[in-house]
Amino acid sequence: MQVPVLDMTGKQVQTIDLPADIFEAKINVGLMHQAFVRQMANARLGTHKVQRRLDLKTTTAKMYRQKGTGRARHGSRSATQFVGGGRPMGPRPRDYSKDMPKKMRRAAIRSALSALARDQQLVFVDRLSLDAPRTKQMAEILNRVAGSTKALVLVADRNENVQRSVNNLEGAKTLRASYLNIRDLLQHDKVVVPLDALDVIKQIWGTEK
Repeated sequence: MQVPVLDMTGKQVQTIDLPADIFEAKINVGLMHQAFVRQMANARLGTHKVQRRLDLKTTTAKMYRQKGTGRARHGSRSATQFVGGGRPMGPRPRDYSKDMPKKMRRAAIRSALSALARDQQLVFVDRLSLDAPRTKQMAEILNRVAGSTKALVLVADRNENVQRSVNNLEGAKTLRASYLNIRDLLQHDKVVVPLDALDVIKQIWGTEK
């Protein structure tokens, strides 16, 4: 697959060939959904907890005598119908994490990259650099190359000026190419890929020999 490469002014400067094993893989929607659900589930802390009857430290004495009062029979103030009583059912701390084989996770990333490449949502630029953090200048660059400031910008390594400029924009986000994940790929309409970040993607996500 041949794609154009733009400079920061939005002009095409060259054309490159994308590796077919990464950007022309079989698009498996079900696999991408499974990987997305797994990532979102693994992000849950699972620390929710309510007090049940056994968690309360109340007196075990009977509230009042069983007969002769004309009132309903009650044996404990920790019952759920009383103010301060324990919940009969409710969330407890639990682990929401899901497992997924490595080959399936890698196939899901390749499937997402292939879908983005097919739909022309990947924008390749020769470089992306700023002398200092400038949000306005970065907004102009993204508008020229991607047509919108709401984009995912990949970086090959730590780039403080680019990261601070992009992260100041609403809907925009920077991500290390080595941390590529299914959630960020699917949540953005445009993905800006500098050539040095593309080299990282080729190195990590190429088909295992």
